[in-house]
Amino acid sequence: MNTAGLRIFLFVIAHMFIICAGDNDASTRNEKKSKGVTTFVSAKWEATPLVLELAEYMSAESSDLFWSFFDGIISLKTSLSDLETDKQVYDACIGVASTLLAPAQLRMAKLALSMHLTSPTVRMFDQIATQNGAKELDCDSFVSIASRKVCDNDALRDVLKSLQQYNPEEHKLETYLLDHSFPTSDNKSLTAILYGELGTSDFAGKHKILAGYADKGLINYVVRWNVKSRGKPKLRLSGYGVELQLKSTEYKSQDDSTPKEADGDDAATPSEEEDENDPQNQIDGFNFGKLKNLFPALRTPLERFRRHLSEMSEELAPLKVWQMQGLSMQAAAAVIDAHDSGGDEALKVLTSIAQNFPMQTKSLIHVNVPRSFRDEVLYNQDIWASSLGLRPAEPLLLVSGAQYDAEEVDVMALLAALREDIGPINTLHALGLSKKFINKLMSLEVGESFTWEEYGLDIRDTAITWLNDLEVDERYRRWPSSFMDLLRPTYPGMLRNMRRNIYNYVIIVDPTSPASGPPLKLGETLLKHATPVRVGLVLAPGSSDPLLGAAIRSAFNYIAQDRNSNKEAFYFLNQLHSNQEESVTLETVKKHLKKYTSSNVDLDEIISEDSEYNFGNQLAEEFVAKVGTNKYPLVLINGVPLWDDSASPVTSSVELLEEALVTALARHTGRLQRAVFRGELSDTDDAVDYLMKQAHIMPRLNRRVLASEPSQYLDLSGAPSSVELFTEERVHRLLHLTGRDALATALPILKYFTRPGKPEKITQTIWVAGDLNVKESRDLLRNALTFMRESGGVRVAFIPNVDGTSSLDQSLNKVVLAALTTLESVKATKYVTQLLENEGCHERQDCDIMPELVPALNKYAWVLKASRVLCARSLRLRAGERAVVHNSRIIGPFAQEEGFSLEDFVLLERYSNQVYGDKLSEVFIKKKTSSNEVLDDDDDDTVELSTENYMKVISVLAARSPRVRTPLPAGLRTEHSVIELPPLYEDEAAVEIVAVVDPASTPAQRLAPLLLVLRRVVNCRLQLFLNPQDKNSDMPLKSFYRYVLEPELQFNANGAQTAGAIARFSRLPHAPLLSLELRTPTNWLVECVKSVYDLDNIRLADVDSLVHSEFELEYLLLEGHAWDSTLSTPPRGLQLVLGTRDKPETMDTIVMANLGYFQLKANPGAWIMRLRPGRSDDIYEILGHENTDTPAGSADIQVLMSSFRSHVIKLRVSKKPDQQHLDLLVENDEKNTGGIWNSIASSFGGGEEAEAQDETINVFSVASGHLYERFLRIMMLSVLKHTKSPVKFWFLKNYLSPSLKDILPYMAQEYGFSYELVQYQWPRWLQRQRDRQRTIWGYKILFLDVLFPLHVKKIIFVDADQIVRADLKELVDLDLGGAPYGYTPFCESRKEMEGFRFWKQGYWRNHLQGRSYHISALYVVDLKRFRRIAAGDRLRGQYQALSQDPNSLSNLDQDLPNNMIHQVAIKSLPQEWLWCETWCDDKSKQYAKTIDLCNNPMTKEAKLSAAMRIVPEWQTYDDEIKALQARVRRGLYQHADHEQEIENMDPEDVAVEQSASDKDHEHTEL
Repeated sequence: MNTAGLRIFLFVIAHMFIICAGDNDASTRNEKKSKGVTTFVSAKWEATPLVLELAEYMSAESSDLFWSFFDGIISLKTSLSDLETDKQVYDACIGVASTLLAPAQLRMAKLALSMHLTSPTVRMFDQIATQNGAKELDCDSFVSIASRKVCDNDALRDVLKSLQQYNPEEHKLETYLLDHSFPTSDNKSLTAILYGELGTSDFAGKHKILAGYADKGLINYVVRWNVKSRGKPKLRLSGYGVELQLKSTEYKSQDDSTPKEADGDDAATPSEEEDENDPQNQIDGFNFGKLKNLFPALRTPLERFRRHLSEMSEELAPLKVWQMQGLSMQAAAAVIDAHDSGGDEALKVLTSIAQNFPMQTKSLIHVNVPRSFRDEVLYNQDIWASSLGLRPAEPLLLVSGAQYDAEEVDVMALLAALREDIGPINTLHALGLSKKFINKLMSLEVGESFTWEEYGLDIRDTAITWLNDLEVDERYRRWPSSFMDLLRPTYPGMLRNMRRNIYNYVIIVDPTSPASGPPLKLGETLLKHATPVRVGLVLAPGSSDPLLGAAIRSAFNYIAQDRNSNKEAFYFLNQLHSNQEESVTLETVKKHLKKYTSSNVDLDEIISEDSEYNFGNQLAEEFVAKVGTNKYPLVLINGVPLWDDSASPVTSSVELLEEALVTALARHTGRLQRAVFRGELSDTDDAVDYLMKQAHIMPRLNRRVLASEPSQYLDLSGAPSSVELFTEERVHRLLHLTGRDALATALPILKYFTRPGKPEKITQTIWVAGDLNVKESRDLLRNALTFMRESGGVRVAFIPNVDGTSSLDQSLNKVVLAALTTLESVKATKYVTQLLENEGCHERQDCDIMPELVPALNKYAWVLKASRVLCARSLRLRAGERAVVHNSRIIGPFAQEEGFSLEDFVLLERYSNQVYGDKLSEVFIKKKTSSNEVLDDDDDDTVELSTENYMKVISVLAARSPRVRTPLPAGLRTEHSVIELPPLYEDEAAVEIVAVVDPASTPAQRLAPLLLVLRRVVNCRLQLFLNPQDKNSDMPLKSFYRYVLEPELQFNANGAQTAGAIARFSRLPHAPLLSLELRTPTNWLVECVKSVYDLDNIRLADVDSLVHSEFELEYLLLEGHAWDSTLSTPPRGLQLVLGTRDKPETMDTIVMANLGYFQLKANPGAWIMRLRPGRSDDIYEILGHENTDTPAGSADIQVLMSSFRSHVIKLRVSKKPDQQHLDLLVENDEKNTGGIWNSIASSFGGGEEAEAQDETINVFSVASGHLYERFLRIMMLSVLKHTKSPVKFWFLKNYLSPSLKDILPYMAQEYGFSYELVQYQWPRWLQRQRDRQRTIWGYKILFLDVLFPLHVKKIIFVDADQIVRADLKELVDLDLGGAPYGYTPFCESRKEMEGFRFWKQGYWRNHLQGRSYHISALYVVDLKRFRRIAAGDRLRGQYQALSQDPNSLSNLDQDLPNNMIHQVAIKSLPQEWLWCETWCDDKSKQYAKTIDLCNNPMTKEAKLSAAMRIVPEWQTYDDEIKALQARVRRGLYQHADHEQEIENMDPEDVAVEQSASDKDHEHTEL
């Protein structure tokens, strides 16, 4: 025994030396033998030219950058088309871009090129070119002009020379907002569109010709791409993830030993006996348990050797429950340990752990977690939870304080936001601001908090006649007055009876207009029924009949005074409008007034125009002027107008107005409840005062001021040229500058008016652009100067915008310019103010011109030209147009009669202070204080900003999209559990990124590799807070993951671009079953186009080398929300179509009730959206739309698909006036039976059976994986063998393999059925399932109302693993008794399974209340009834509520309908419609109409063997299908008129199916 033991010991020692010495050789051998998984995603289109992608990237930055890049490419000595390699083209493009972009922006551009982010935009323009006949021409570059397509340059010159003979309206070409319009183009002139490729000489030649004419304003010049096909491979995509999930069977047995604490060191207890049968002790042929028992003194080296072999092994180590408990903490500790190595090592380790977690566990379980680390993590978790509601293991991502979804990182949105940040950061850095101060500025919430529709007017105005007062009137005295009553629960939509004026309804009406009736009637109803709403009235002036208006006003005032009751006067007004069909006349007024007067009163005297009761007109006029509209009636709810520009506004009927009022008051109630809850509103506060102090209440309303867009802010970050360009000799060279550069050049030399007195800090800079020959421009400048004198910190500049070719006398414009430049600013202000006060002196030619200004007048002609260039290029104004620029925000151009009053300037000041002014001043004051106190020890924070630089700060901050900025909670500890990585580029400003993550979590798999790339691209300061779960009850992460993203394009040694990004998995375990899942952006519809292996069941032990697959981006999703403006509900069942003019119904969809959501499939290009012809188009009309690209004046809704990012549009629809009583989803709907259905279905066989539609049996099924696809084919055959009627199969396309999609056409021809592949993307707002099988279950039940076209009346779902033995026509004809669907109950006859019938106990027993629990393997759906009762919307609503708990809905497709059985009834089908051996006894099998291969929780028999044993005919069907497949593979399949060829199919029923057969289907139908 001792001799044998010695031999074993020597062998072990020798083996240890051999392993240690031979690590390199072993790794080399392993690489040769290594098995792995690779996959990639391509677009459907060919790779687009890099120069065009980069041009589109520059265009997204700014139009000026685009044209600068454009000119730079054209100016290259060697055109791109003459360069030999891809690398040379890339370097040339990057070389031009580097002269225009800062280094940080250039790195971002390289990343965008690597991801091909702008390729869809290039593809879109190419598709537009194709639609316009580009591919039919012989030339690659051509110009579309004057209804012609011109290839030849000489012919183009001839057309341009004769421009005058063409009417722009007759030869109008459709242009889009995304089009590249030449800076000096005039869009009122003839449009010329240049199609071609930038970088070719022909394209450059045509551009130079067209640019010359555009500079003169003679044409509207637009550039679009027409890409020449080069036969390149399809575009390889990146920016997505690939996940390999460890598949576990539902009945996996787990041998859990008693949990115990791990030892702190390697020492083993000699007395402890090792388990020789423990799998962890048996590695590579060594039984370490036996060795340790034989040699107890060598336990420590043997344990180290065992660990070494275990970690070298490519198989997963089985873990016990107590070992899993600390995995998250241990993973986090390992990341912290790696941080000691410096650099980005900690990020790399985090990435490695998260992406290969199952393989890392065997080493992680030995990581020691220091107590200090654990204590700090738990302490920080308490702070995260209390401040941000962040739970342990929950992720967080903050970029410059803005929060992003860290669970599902949208890399496209994140990069777009970073681009928005990088530009401003570089601009602020260039101003000399310190990095710390820049970070403070970037974290400010600068931007609009409210939309235009949310702004309100202060209603504390004497012009309003209040008809009641809830706080004073006797009738309300019994109501409670405490605001705490708002927190009392009530029924939804119910208003609280409170003795407080918290609800205020103000009606502004033209008393002479019949349209005033509905708002007045609703006001009367509110008063008579003692509703808790205060009602106010304003009689608007300006009636079309002034005498009648004065008469009604006088009568109203007389009754109010005579009866001492405004309410009585209001009732009189209502009586006037009681009959809307009759117009109000003086006689009507007298007739109704007589009821309120005594017989001796002279009615004519009361209602005469000079009556003593005709008062209040001036007050009303002043109040109405504040509202900013002259369209009446108008209703204000707590000061906020109900704006409605539709054909049937809410004020057109009492019902619509009441619905809108209740909806608005509900919103206000929510705000008030929050205020009471937070203690912001107490019983000592006056309700109306509190409401009117809110930020959205303004002193007046002006859409120009309050409807702000980030794009209104001018770009002041251009590169200034020499100020000598603004001289008479060089002014012509201004034309060569872009708008932003011209502005940057002019900024320091602009002269300003200032107010007299002490010099003050300027916080508001106003530029007034206009032509002083026009009265409106003079008024605008006068109002600006008046505002400057009355307000503080304001300066005003005047920029004349006059037509240089005009023969008009420009002396007034010249005088004002001369005063600005030659006089002191205060003196110039006084003189110009006097000049403008003398209105009309210019026409009379008696203006008082100062003698010292006369010599300058003749010299200022060139200044007018320079100013015109500035207005055209930088402000985008046509000659003569007026505009105001306030702190770089351009307001205008104003319409011809539109004014901008002094009050509007005051409003602009208040609005600007609210949006950014107050926040900036607070930061600058703090900055100054901290500088004085010398608090800033690492940055020089004492730079004093000039006024111009202050403007630049505003322009870069306010031009960003408004975002909520989240500050880090105070008190976080950062000593032991936080990784802080400094910026890589010290000479650049840095973006602040904060990430909170658990290394052993799904978010870490996505976030870690993304942060690694961002570290290389974005100069960022990264704070990584580790937030691990303290104790795990299971393996925290059961998947491998790769994120496909490269920071730059790669080229080979020959200069050719490499194939592109690919996901590679290596060193994977060979034994477990893996399932491949793509984690793409939510709007990508991706399908597998090439795969030999079953991607749902990958076992590397069964393959020779690589498991390779290829996916294709089939469609980009166009999503939207539709809303019925009349009913304020989603238009459920409304059908929309998307197409082109040639094919208007390429795609279509149905609107669901949940959020009015719809989705359409599209590819890059220009699309037209319409209501589907038929019932939808007959009943509804589209009133408005948002986020579309519809050109002004277009009758069609046009949508440009130009990005990989999500495109969400909003539609407002309404029933036509004569169709209000109709319902889209009527029972007897015969109008919806025609049309093409391609939005979520594409037909592959048989076409539409329009004539035999009622006879067709529609069968729906889903399958995933080769084994279940084999079952599916057999199920189809069994249906066809027994069903005499025509059959149409509907399959969920999302998960079908290429091999099944290839064989289906042959099966359809062979057996004479038709089929469609339906496809629907899981909506972003609906809780997602991570597991593939649970996702498939969701598709089975959640989208039945939108998956199929409306003409399909009934659909039968049949599980893939089912055999049908009866004619399904019986099931179609079965009366469902009013239920929307019918399911078969679970069998009760097999008694030995009684203990497994979970529905007979616990929750289900109580919930079902004696009803049956139904199985989801077979069900029939009455789709018309299903849609009619909104069953789909109810199911989705319940699913959304229940799915928040991961432990609910364990069998989703079964549990959900059974859970909803009380709300959505289920018809129980006869028992014989579904027999399965697990639950039904053997006697009942002979009556079975279908046999389902249910999982058996007792025997756990594999599906394949169960099928062969239970169903005698199964093998026959299987052989028949195999014979067909064999004929197809060998090319022997022949059928009349069928010549389709497909690739040779790979055998799929050998090893893969055998391996899959050992695994049970994860769905337990129980």
